[in-house]
Amino acid sequence: MAGQQPLAFRMRPEKIEEIVGQQDLVGKNKIIWRMVAAKRLSSMILYGPPGTGKTSIASAIAGSTNFAFRALNAATDSQKDLQAVAAEAKMSGTVVLLLDEIHRLNKVKQDFLLPHLESGSIILIGATTENPYLNVTPAIRSRTQIFQVHPLSTDDIKVAIDRALNDKEKGLGNYPVLMDDAAKEHLAQATNGDLRAALNSLELAVLSTAKDGDGNIPITLEVVEETSQKQALSADKDGDAHYDVISALQKSIRGSDVDAALHYTARLIAAGDLPILVRRLTVIAYEDIGLANPNAAFRAVTAIQTAEKLGLPEARIPLANAVIELALSPKSNSAYTAMDAALAQASRSKAQAIPAHLKDAHYSGASKLGHGNDYIYPHDFENDWVAQQYLPDAIKDDHYFKPKGNSPFEQQLKDVNKTLKDKQHRGLTGK
Repeated sequence: MAGQQPLAFRMRPEKIEEIVGQQDLVGKNKIIWRMVAAKRLSSMILYGPPGTGKTSIASAIAGSTNFAFRALNAATDSQKDLQAVAAEAKMSGTVVLLLDEIHRLNKVKQDFLLPHLESGSIILIGATTENPYLNVTPAIRSRTQIFQVHPLSTDDIKVAIDRALNDKEKGLGNYPVLMDDAAKEHLAQATNGDLRAALNSLELAVLSTAKDGDGNIPITLEVVEETSQKQALSADKDGDAHYDVISALQKSIRGSDVDAALHYTARLIAAGDLPILVRRLTVIAYEDIGLANPNAAFRAVTAIQTAEKLGLPEARIPLANAVIELALSPKSNSAYTAMDAALAQASRSKAQAIPAHLKDAHYSGASKLGHGNDYIYPHDFENDWVAQQYLPDAIKDDHYFKPKGNSPFEQQLKDVNKTLKDKQHRGLTGK
């Protein structure tokens, strides 16, 4: 093994072509690739979750351009450390400085850095998990380009795992590893897009697993469950159990069983499957609770966004709030079914002719076509309403929204809708 550094450190890319993921930034002809190819670097801020390649991009930029590379932490390293980097830049010409936790850069350090950024002697690559538009000072933001990095896909992490297993110089290529597909899939998924965590879990698995009778190191699903501390939902190779848990979660919330909802949520969290969980909870908030409790749906989305920002394990805290409220909230699928009914009608027949009085009338000659001529402006009437046909003639009597009134709010919508529909019918037919 090359030195005592962790595998994730040893496998850090030295050239931009070696970066795994973030191809929208570093892929051929993309913006960072172009900067490197032209050797026209500008300072930047990379923000996104841990383990997504911020440090890798910085070191690869330096390696691809042959500039000196230094890494500091804005919170813990001193101004003296920054002065040492500036002195090196003065001698060598340019230094690429990775400044981690840039959102914690104080004013003294900022004021010291600014002239060096202006002159280009220091190419600053700030790294942060916080939104720089909210947490980085305007003076730094104005002198940098801001790029968002995203959690790596499972395919990206599998590529990195294969590289590490085959690299005899920096990786684990000198170990007789046999890794089965289920183990690789779980490791790629359980680390939630965090490549650093995936590689370090892989290294622990290889170093702590005894050779079998054939002299190989068998890396199985059970092994990576231990080293990643994330249990797989199931070893079922077709993934049916995975989708069964997601289905059970939604049906438990829909059925208002809070304990079952928490149980299935916990299974998804234990598997590290935050992206699937937050997506499903967002759907549930609007599909199953919907108009019965719009505030619960809004609070759930806020909790979900907070969870995504925090990442696991802290994400479990806002998610618990969301799951409990969604499970115990009044339920209604009236908005969801109304939209599906409208879509079904739209797919059954060709687009119906829009009534002439509703057509666009802002251009010269519209009135000659009869467009907008008979439109009645509702704001000119009491309560800002007037009887008027809005649906096309062929479907003018269609009704898609059929609320059940499962909460005071939805009952209010139901009553208002019925009152307006009755008034419109009387106004248009005289009956």
